Amino acid sequence: MGLGAGWTQETTGTEVAKAFKDDIKSKTILITGVSPISLGESTALAIARHGPAKLILASRTESKLQQVADNIVKMNPNIKAELIVVDLSSQADIRTAARRVYALTNRLDILVNNAAVVTSARSETLEGIELQFGTNHIGHHLLTSLLTPLLLAGAKASGEPGTTRIVNVSSMGYRLSPIRFHDYSFEGKPVPPEEEPPKGIPAHMKPDVAAGRPYYGFTAYGQSKTANILHAVALKERLSSKGVQAFAVHPGSIWTNLSRNLSDDDRKIIEGTSTFWKNQDQGCATTLAAAFDPDLCDAKEAYLSDCRLHDVAEYAKDQPIAERLWQLTEKLTEGKANL
Repeated sequence: MGLGAGWTQETTGTEVAKAFKDDIKSKTILITGVSPISLGESTALAIARHGPAKLILASRTESKLQQVADNIVKMNPNIKAELIVVDLSSQADIRTAARRVYALTNRLDILVNNAAVVTSARSETLEGIELQFGTNHIGHHLLTSLLTPLLLAGAKASGEPGTTRIVNVSSMGYRLSPIRFHDYSFEGKPVPPEEEPPKGIPAHMKPDVAAGRPYYGFTAYGQSKTANILHAVALKERLSSKGVQAFAVHPGSIWTNLSRNLSDDDRKIIEGTSTFWKNQDQGCATTLAAAFDPDLCDAKEAYLSDCRLHDVAEYAKDQPIAERLWQLTEKLTEGKANL
């Protein structure tokens, strides 16, 4: 039984980080989606408390990054976080940000792909991809591919296989949709039954082309969160033999600024989805367990909830589906993981 044997939905990131404080001290860590009142901030604060070798924070707005950096200094004056401004809905911006990371470090030990967007209205990335899929999955896939040489360098330097990790912050919301390979951008194209939302999802919470509703925000969000899990499955297949582990996590039900782009009706729907709402500190616990728990070094599963490994639906763990998504993503990023 490892350190996490007694962890529950109430476990805090502060507790998890303290349990692995000796591991944190040696690590170079990059976290995306860091802004005030976010899981990115709570994750960064929990880690910073224990003096990592280098802490790199990435997000879209410099002023918000600086607010979190200032909060870190107040808590631990010995930590100076490096800040990277990046818009994950722009592939050009991601490449520029990756170059900046290379200028800061020659290795990465932990990459936390935490940033996300959820919206009720359809929008697109600069490349014309539906925004939630394009940002939450495509953006992080490209960033991870660009930074993989640094992760491999971290794994080689550590000499401890499986302690170098990629953590994708997903969601139990993955249950709302598999990958819609025939209409991933929600342009109203027909999709086969296996790409429709699973049975049990209310009709009013599904896209319906015939009814003039080709887009539904939560279906698009669900697809992007399924993609986060499948990305971890594919990364595990490609990198575990090279010493790099990959996981996707459900942080729990938490109110953050992520919901700022939702309609009032969609906010009401979210309010009824959970009987236990985590605070910010509890919300980052599973991310930190995925990043540092030594019991996970040889884990074959890719998904965690409440700091423990959990099973997921077949469409979110099937290796051929993960490979198909990988190939689609490579096509949408021009198959180039070069700076």
